[in-house]
Amino acid sequence: MMLPLEKFWDRANRIPVLVVSVGTTVAIALVDWWTAPYVSLGFLYLFPIMFLGGFLPRPALVALGVVCAVLSETFSSLDPTGRVIRLIFTTLAFAGCGLFVSELLRNRRLTSETQERLRALLETSPAAIVTLDHRGVIEVANRAAVDLMVPHKESLIGQPIANFLPELQNALQSNGKPQLRASMQCQMQRPNGETLAADVWFSTYKENGAQKLAAIIVDVTDEAREALPPDPAISDGAQRPSLNDRQLAVLRLLFEGLPNSDIASRLEMTPSAVKNTLQQLFSKAGVNKRSQLVRVALERYRDLL
Repeated sequence: MMLPLEKFWDRANRIPVLVVSVGTTVAIALVDWWTAPYVSLGFLYLFPIMFLGGFLPRPALVALGVVCAVLSETFSSLDPTGRVIRLIFTTLAFAGCGLFVSELLRNRRLTSETQERLRALLETSPAAIVTLDHRGVIEVANRAAVDLMVPHKESLIGQPIANFLPELQNALQSNGKPQLRASMQCQMQRPNGETLAADVWFSTYKENGAQKLAAIIVDVTDEAREALPPDPAISDGAQRPSLNDRQLAVLRLLFEGLPNSDIASRLEMTPSAVKNTLQQLFSKAGVNKRSQLVRVALERYRDLL
């Protein structure tokens, strides 16, 4: 969102700002000439340079800095013997100020344009997309997410994701240890009690030091060929099946979104050994898919991830 001061550099104001800046530069030069040698007003050239920083290309800003430095030195009452040095440093100051404003505004415009494109992509996506804050509260939800999770409602913003997909809450609270980038198949609960099968692709990330999560959710109820494994009735460390070091290491890398070949390379294992370890994990979790393993692991082994 553009701050009030930034509206001054809106592209629609280009011509008025150019006219005002040129007039200001001429006025400063005339007043500086009229008051010489009593008062030096050369520092005032910074203002038209900053005004024009949002509209002129870099070479033009450098040229403007040179012109303003020459005008400032021409009407200066300082010792002429240091004129060249002063001219160089004044030019650097004026041109640097203009370039700084130019780059600052350029970056803000690029950020704003990128956000607008992302917002348009988010709203037109047929898949449900949500982002969560560190508490698991929904911060952003597109229209598809509203239609999927709370049909006939206006918004999901501010609601806890645990009401719909508890597994995402578990992923967000996995001790903030390696970044999780995984997919899972789980059950989604609607407020009316209806249960759907959902494929979820999610990734955790940090923003201003706080853990957050972004997820894409797709209803696969009609496409599901086999029932989801039931929610585990056990949750504490004393009852859950234990994992050895290799199984735990493979599981952690699975949560980083790595394929079997990368897991093998990272752990200095053979691909077949990774496959065998995954089969052992499937057996202990009572599942036969990686996406199902992710869900069960979040419920049983969240503290170890």
